[in-house]
Amino acid sequence: QLQLVESGGGLVQPGGSLRLSCTASGFTLGYYTLGWFRQAPGKEREGVSCISSSGGRTMYADSVKGRFTISRDNAKNTVDLQMNSLNPEDSGIYYCAADAHKFTLAEYEYDWWGQGTQVTVSS
Repeated sequence: QLQLVESGGGLVQPGGSLRLSCTASGFTLGYYTLGWFRQAPGKEREGVSCISSSGGRTMYADSVKGRFTISRDNAKNTVDLQMNSLNPEDSGIYYCAADAHKFTLAEYEYDWWGQGTQVTVSS
């Protein structure tokens, strides 16, 4: 059974940091582009960042450039998202996803999704 499981979410004050992790089971992540997406209440899900299968290319939404860093460890079958200088607009459910075909932040290209982890930025 193919499964992605996110962890690391929680409540953090503005300006703080969180590190999200996503672990795969049932398949090898090394063949896939991996992405992080988020959905705030009342808003559509949006792409945050993605990383190519080798880790050599990364892409970020303009809203998180310079604050978030995506990384992967194919040996451990994990992908992480380091989030710094968080602000309330970063709150939402964060999902990791795997795409077998393209290096993209287009949601419709992604084949497998985790259940999400809640991130709340509030004082």
